[in-house]
Amino acid sequence: MKLPVLSAADGAEWEQRWVAAFERGAFPIEIVRRCVDVVDVLAVAAAGQGRAALLAADLRRLDADAVGRLVAAGVTPIGVVRRDDQIAQDRLRAAGVAHVVPDDAEPSVVAAVVAEAVRSLTSAAGGDGAGRADGPGVSSAARAYADPSTSMAIPPGAGPPVAADETTTRRGSVIAVWGPTGAPGRTTVAVSLADEIARLRSNALLVDADVYGGAIAAVLGLLDESPGLAAACRRAGSARLDAAALAGLCWQLGPQLRVLTGIPLASRWPELRPTAVGSVLAAARGLADYTVVDCGFCLETDEELSFDTLAPRRNGATLAVLDDADLIVAVGSADPIGMQRLVRALAELGDAEVAAPVWVVLNRVRAGAVPGDPASELGAALQRFAGRTPAALLPADGRALDAALASGRLLGECAPASPLRQALAELAAALVGAPAPAGRRQRRRRGR
Repeated sequence: MKLPVLSAADGAEWEQRWVAAFERGAFPIEIVRRCVDVVDVLAVAAAGQGRAALLAADLRRLDADAVGRLVAAGVTPIGVVRRDDQIAQDRLRAAGVAHVVPDDAEPSVVAAVVAEAVRSLTSAAGGDGAGRADGPGVSSAARAYADPSTSMAIPPGAGPPVAADETTTRRGSVIAVWGPTGAPGRTTVAVSLADEIARLRSNALLVDADVYGGAIAAVLGLLDESPGLAAACRRAGSARLDAAALAGLCWQLGPQLRVLTGIPLASRWPELRPTAVGSVLAAARGLADYTVVDCGFCLETDEELSFDTLAPRRNGATLAVLDDADLIVAVGSADPIGMQRLVRALAELGDAEVAAPVWVVLNRVRAGAVPGDPASELGAALQRFAGRTPAALLPADGRALDAALASGRLLGECAPASPLRQALAELAAALVGAPAPAGRRQRRRRGR
């Protein structure tokens, strides 16, 4: 049985030539549908009519998202380029097209490349020829690839250049800050952790990937209309996004702290495609030692139930970050309602089958919200209902947070002696494996 292949040549001569050759000769493939554009290819692929797709290199709207959708439908994309057109080859590989053939290739060569590409996708997807748009099968194909004590931010593109040797050997870690609905303090924890990591002399990148209510730009007093994660995703979808290009889209808050702002309007969530977000995180690993990502709360995938075709996934960006993270910091509010939401959210996180370890952080710990000693009661409740021990208990400190928010500054700048800031500094030190801050240890000794 011949492999069914789709094609989209955008009027190129090679399509007619290969169709005729496959019809006449004894080849293991056949072109079953000649599509007019990317939309047509995606529709036919979603209907299960092909196993591979021959795509012209200059096909309009052929980007990383389209490639991810094809792979999710079990269709292997194969680029067709002019011989020796290295620019076109690089553009296709940046979009996630792992296999290319020259447009003057013999039909036998094309058939061999198609067969090998289909075998590669089938093996990556676990043998069934299909996979999730943001799963491991797609990741292998789509991802080719001082003292910050001042709040004077350098706008995107105006920061110091990133040296080539600085980005070629670095393999940074990704820390996802996530938590349930109800505003448990994800953004506060993410911003402070990135700042404290930078104060420990590690290069840190703070990324706002919340598709429901990104607020990092507002918290830090930055322009929310500046290029940020959405621009990085667009760049990743059409060209190779490396560490230097990503640095040009970031704000520079200090010698070792950069910020990639999020979408100013929640309605712009379709700009944060899962495959593009994965490419941004891959570039971030080359830019910073630690990338701290503020995630959305929701893990639902109801789109798969509401549509009979592959639909845009609002929560796909969150799931992509969690899948790619090296560590997940789960933030919950230290009160009865917040604890209930946290326990249920941790169960949902387990159902999502993320591989990264999870550190649970309880925020706004205070007397009166729970009976008895807050630390012991909260720890016992979390152990009983979720089987986990809190990695950190962050005390409630509304006055320090109000001061930081009112001035658009970091907590470590406007309230360095705050108990909340000290607890966050300890957590950051534990994350990077550094000694606990001396100020925190001294304060504890004085309290004995």
